[in-house]
Amino acid sequence: MSSLLKIFIVAYTTASALAATYSQTDSHIGSDFLNAFSLEAISDPTHGRVNYVDAGTAASQNLTFTSSNTFIMRADFKKTLDPNGPGRNSVRMMSNKQYTTSVMVFNIRHMPQGCGTWPAVWTVGADWPNQGEIDILEGVNDQGPDQVTLHTGNGGCTMPSSRSQTGSIVGDDCDTADTNNAGCSVKVDDSRSYGPTFNSNGGGWYAVERTNSFIKVWFWARNAGGIPSDVSSGSTTVDTDNWGTPRAFFPSTSCSISEKFGPHNIIFDCGDWAGAVYGNSGCPSTCVGLDFVNNNPSAFTNAYFDFAWLKIYT
Repeated sequence: MSSLLKIFIVAYTTASALAATYSQTDSHIGSDFLNAFSLEAISDPTHGRVNYVDAGTAASQNLTFTSSNTFIMRADFKKTLDPNGPGRNSVRMMSNKQYTTSVMVFNIRHMPQGCGTWPAVWTVGADWPNQGEIDILEGVNDQGPDQVTLHTGNGGCTMPSSRSQTGSIVGDDCDTADTNNAGCSVKVDDSRSYGPTFNSNGGGWYAVERTNSFIKVWFWARNAGGIPSDVSSGSTTVDTDNWGTPRAFFPSTSCSISEKFGPHNIIFDCGDWAGAVYGNSGCPSTCVGLDFVNNNPSAFTNAYFDFAWLKIYT
């Protein structure tokens, strides 16, 4: 083989490895969310005051509904609860497909807000924590901003104290055993990324890119400038090299992403973190007796997700 041909092959291989262009493989809008995701009528793994219902119950109680360009999933906001009975009816959804190397772009108009809520958009492997977890959108009650977190098992996954991101580091050890399940987190540097402020601005876009070399998360508020056109339009291809510095960057320098993260499902839900810090968040009543969740159904009027679309690229 000639030296010229060898040089060409090396150059081509390197360029391919560094390419950040992805093609759309999945597009979920309106009723397609109900085809691509399954409702999990399970006991809440995080022990929240919530009762996850099946698809039939969710439809009959209007906890899920769709239009041509909207998917809504919400908690019940009509019933006063028996303190000895199950928690407030809500919805937990898991994607039917799993993903590894990919880009996901979530166009969200509204997220659950109010005391007693813990909205989350995340991905997770079947064998938790050994196949990892990526929390893309997560917060507590109405206390923003968004916090992006990785959870891993089996030790040996840490993040450098200095890296190319705009968010601030909360923790750099991703091992759940080392951190009492806290993982390694980055706080997003934009108050519009969570809760009432997110909603009052019409929501925005979250994006996550996962490779064997890194995991990156971006956020753009609806009214922000400089939103990449392939993001805002839900283009059939995206080039993450043009998206600027991410809000959160988790490199594989001291964490083998290929070993710590397996095939992941996407999950939308709410949990009990809200209860754990309820007394420090300015919420009324007490969470110890769960009386606020039980006795104030109208407080959950705004406890809903409104998804414009979800696009996935590989």
